[in-house]
Amino acid sequence: MNKKLRKACIAGNWKMNKNRAEAKALIAEMTPLVKDAGCDVVICVPYTNLETALEATKGTNIKVGAQNCHWEASGAFTAEISAGMLSEMGVPYVIIGHSERRQYFGETDVTVNKRVRAALDAGLTVILCVGELLEQREQGVTEEICAMQTRIALGGVGKEELARIIIAYEPVWAIGTGKTATAAQANEVNHFIRTVVEKLYGQSAADAMTIQYGGSMNAANAEELLDQADVDGGLIGGASLKAADFAAIIKAASR
Repeated sequence: MNKKLRKACIAGNWKMNKNRAEAKALIAEMTPLVKDAGCDVVICVPYTNLETALEATKGTNIKVGAQNCHWEASGAFTAEISAGMLSEMGVPYVIIGHSERRQYFGETDVTVNKRVRAALDAGLTVILCVGELLEQREQGVTEEICAMQTRIALGGVGKEELARIIIAYEPVWAIGTGKTATAAQANEVNHFIRTVVEKLYGQSAADAMTIQYGGSMNAANAEELLDQADVDGGLIGGASLKAADFAAIIKAASR
């Protein structure tokens, strides 16, 4: 990480885990362990836990995020949640474009862009996920895929709005599989994504962009990954459900 240019962010993606009582207990366990973090700390919880998490994190350095939002402000979209609803609750962060949304729920590059636009308009900070499938890596098109996803997602986004976007590079083949990109692989793709941002917005914008690595980052491998110049934190899945493991990752990012 290059903390002279940008701030590291460790964000936990709880996915579809923890009821309200479990969420409150996990946050209580986590809070003293991360209170001295030298990076931004975010937990992205299920919709049903948002109010619980907002209350439990009051007065702490932990920020709360949602895991998705719809692109429309309101309407006949059964079971969806708008960005404005999240903002009205006081939720500051939202994940958009996670590979599981793309894989299981029909998310496309175009709908990712629409959600990014809605989230920014509602004042939220976006954690934007990009990444390739295993067969795409094996075909040697990782850069093309990540460039396309990044460019489309940032369509219509102004330079000044980039301060509210974090990009999370998540190789799909490394999410929840236990497989992890090597530190060199993670840094290589993160650096490439930064060059895409540079071409769109200029070097200063690219230098300031926080680009996380997500994909089975854990307490054991976090330090090596976070030692890379272009890895500015992580979007953490399973390890974010264990307070000690999440704290260890945050400690590595705080060095």
